[in-house]
Amino acid sequence: MSTRLRITQHEDILLFTLESDDGFPRLERRILSEMKTRITDVAENRELAGAVITGTELAFATGAEITELAELTLSEAFEFARYGQSVMQAIAGSPKPVVAAIRGYCMGGGLDLALACYARIASVDSVFAHPGGSLGIITGWGGTQRLPRLIGRARALGIFVTGLRLISANEAHEWGLVTRITPANAAISEAIREVRTMSSLSRSNRE
Repeated sequence: MSTRLRITQHEDILLFTLESDDGFPRLERRILSEMKTRITDVAENRELAGAVITGTELAFATGAEITELAELTLSEAFEFARYGQSVMQAIAGSPKPVVAAIRGYCMGGGLDLALACYARIASVDSVFAHPGGSLGIITGWGGTQRLPRLIGRARALGIFVTGLRLISANEAHEWGLVTRITPANAAISEAIREVRTMSSLSRSNRE
């Protein structure tokens, strides 16, 4: 099921929506490439305050496309990991705030994507996990560095090693993984407000 990246503008904020026919967006290389390009566009556009990244009602994103990974040689897999890191760094290092609006499952590389954002606004029905360990793989997109910084090494190891451990929105909030919890259909609007707040604070600090 191919994933699509739909871009819409809400006044001074771009909304990046990951879509898939089955409701479970996957971070294919072409999606990562398009996202990196558009994040750079946001950073360079003076009329934009920032961006929000979201997915479907079922899932924010479920990570890389496994069938795509299975076809990679060792050298290609290394380059794919490096490229994914560059995309996450473009988001984390953006001069404009990029906020994740999370609904449903946020898994694997999708969690790496959320971790790269300035903040994570999650609906109450969100679920977090990093199942790569159960498949014999570990993330190469920066999650092993960013997650321990947010929730501590012991909890992060538990998520990476157990693989299938599901973290509820409430637990994620208690741990500091999630910035704020919202009702089921309010994550996007709250994330947009968060971007505007961060952008205003940033402007005030520069003045």
